[in-house]
Amino acid sequence: MRAFTLIHAEGAPAPLVLDSPHSGSEFPPDFGHCVTERELRDAEDFLIDELFGAAPRHGATLIAATVARTYVDVNRSEADVDPELLEDTWPRPIAASGKARIGKALVWRTLDDGRPIYARRLAVAEVQQRIDRVLRPYHAALRKAIDAAHERDGVSFHINCHSMKPVAGKMSTDGQGSRRADIVLGDRDGTTCSGEFTELLRALFADAGYDVRVNDPYKGVELVRAFSDPRNGRHSLQIELNRALYMRAGEFEKNEHFERLSAEIDGILAEVARFARANTNPDHRQIPT
Repeated sequence: MRAFTLIHAEGAPAPLVLDSPHSGSEFPPDFGHCVTERELRDAEDFLIDELFGAAPRHGATLIAATVARTYVDVNRSEADVDPELLEDTWPRPIAASGKARIGKALVWRTLDDGRPIYARRLAVAEVQQRIDRVLRPYHAALRKAIDAAHERDGVSFHINCHSMKPVAGKMSTDGQGSRRADIVLGDRDGTTCSGEFTELLRALFADAGYDVRVNDPYKGVELVRAFSDPRNGRHSLQIELNRALYMRAGEFEKNEHFERLSAEIDGILAEVARFARANTNPDHRQIPT
């Protein structure tokens, strides 16, 4: 099973890495779900990898998951296990993120509307296999790309790319029915990247006419937490695009605004790459946080 696709920078690389952990749409044969694949795809960040596909042309590395998020969520720690999903006891310590409460830990137990994904509990060996085959390779590839940028340029800028529903659903932490901004940036309350990097992305999207919020309602999850260390020049930022900007409501189809958004993101990525190159730090001097 191929866990991800990786596209290297074209030409001279910038210290910039993008990843799309939830754009995968493949359903492995051992999934064993009791709902339809169409229902499972509701959790998918449809075409987010395509929307950010210009990144390599600007010198960035782009990594995108190929396997469905509901099979195993690579934007989780491998210790973020949901005991309610298992038929036996997890053999290692559990580091719960709180997502198990709503059925969305490492392996999802429920859909957004609360319906169970499985008609049974999963064996520990099944979950461990998903970790070994999908999560660990994805994390290793992202770590390698970020480490390579940092080793080469003394700094790394990582953008973790997602989509969000226009309106919060039943299981959402921001409250059912809440309307969301066009763009949400998450830096875990300023702890995963420099304020300058967050402000750059905020201003670029705002200047393009989008309603942008920071850390509301999404602050960033595992990958920005795990791969950031801004005091040592490792900057990670999560970005959420409102699906209404580019998808037809209720359909896995591009809407009439997709190409415009894609072109605007292309231009924004060019500016971000210029920023990243301007902040290269071969002597590993710290940049302001």
